Amino acid sequence: IIESDLIFLGLLGMIDPPRPGVKEAVATCEAAGIKPVMVTGDHILTATAIAKEIGIMNKNDPDRFAISGAELNKMDDINLTANIHKYKVFARVTPEHKVRIVKAFQATGDVVAMTGDGVNDAPALNAADIGCAMGISGTDVAKSASDMVLTDDNFATIVSAVKEGRGIYENIR
Repeated sequence: IIESDLIFLGLLGMIDPPRPGVKEAVATCEAAGIKPVMVTGDHILTATAIAKEIGIMNKNDPDRFAISGAELNKMDDINLTANIHKYKVFARVTPEHKVRIVKAFQATGDVVAMTGDGVNDAPALNAADIGCAMGISGTDVAKSASDMVLTDDNFATIVSAVKEGRGIYENIR
């Protein structure tokens, strides 16, 4: 047996904490009538914990507000569109799921902004009404598929841009 006479040396834990300002940016979105949702490849428990930490989900929200890619596979597009607003977290999703999610929100009349940085985000960035790629960590494919590239990779920058855009729109009106 290979695993014999071993000595336990230690245990390592890692965390990728949310960036500073994200929680405040999510709260600003909510106050402005923008519904942020999380679409991620992470495990559903990880995604739900992060969503609760940054305010996408409330601490007491039931787990049914999160859905996995495996569960999405069981839904047809009509059912997904009818239920899309029930979910705040979409976990373990594929690029195809991301496009379906974008299209389901659009089918309800929502204007959809999608953020992403990877090749796997490109189809959804392209399908969204406005695709926002990360300029520092983003791949060239994601940047090419997007309408906007964030030079600082900061979600809060999108919130600031929306605020500025709304101000300009009101001034023009």
